[in-house]
Amino acid sequence: MTTATSARQHDGLPTFWIVTFAWTFAFWLFASTLDEPAMTSPTLVPYLLGGFGPAIGAIAVRIRRSRRRQPIPAHTVRLRLCPRLFRALPMLALAAGTVLAAALLAELLGGPAVSLTEGRELIATAGGTVPFLISMLVGGPLAEEPGWRGTAYPRLRASMSRLRAGLLLGAAWAVWHLPLFFIDGTLQSEFGLVSWSGLLFTLSVFPMALLTGYAYELAGVAASVAVHFGVNTTIALLTLKAPAAQALVLAVQIIVAAALLAAQRNRDQDRPALDHREMADLR
Repeated sequence: MTTATSARQHDGLPTFWIVTFAWTFAFWLFASTLDEPAMTSPTLVPYLLGGFGPAIGAIAVRIRRSRRRQPIPAHTVRLRLCPRLFRALPMLALAAGTVLAAALLAELLGGPAVSLTEGRELIATAGGTVPFLISMLVGGPLAEEPGWRGTAYPRLRASMSRLRAGLLLGAAWAVWHLPLFFIDGTLQSEFGLVSWSGLLFTLSVFPMALLTGYAYELAGVAASVAVHFGVNTTIALLTLKAPAAQALVLAVQIIVAAALLAAQRNRDQDRPALDHREMADLR
């Protein structure tokens, strides 16, 4: 790939990084100065708005590219109704399964028993199962995946491997979460930045980035949303906050991500590259 081609494929990344981080940090740093917890007024509004930084960044890139009539970056996956889209369902099950397997393993090793007691209380607090699931879908997966995977990932993949793109995006994702440690009432503030739980949360972003990247290449943003949703929701329902349980979730997801990437690399060696009709922009 020539320097000019590489630059074209990366075009939009600076806009995405600037808009995403500026939007999120502005709202979340403001929220951190308020005295009320994240889910209460007046902190609630900037707390929720800050989470949409990646989606706002994605919109900014698309507006910019549309005005400049720039080419579609390599490795994008078209959103369309086709059998491939249904691969999001097994990815959802796999993502939830990594968390459940870690929770069961923690119990087997002498940790707390797997329980949905606190999860039921969380559902009741949200107003029922449907509001809870909607909140888990919007707050995180839908607010972030169109940006991280739908916009940044294919531009990074234009010039680097899946592993490098996933790890680089994971590093950015980890930094993006940092203000949450300073907002009262968030899970991150409960962990504390300088603690085993805080460290494990930060590290957990990296295998998540690899898993969601794999899902994106499999079936687009719908699949990366499914992985994000499956992990977040299962962790919330099982209330996995103990460092030992977090460490096991991290270990299981690293193993699963490594296995999936290895299998994907082996398949690529036996399969021709997708033709240009399969490479279209994800909107």
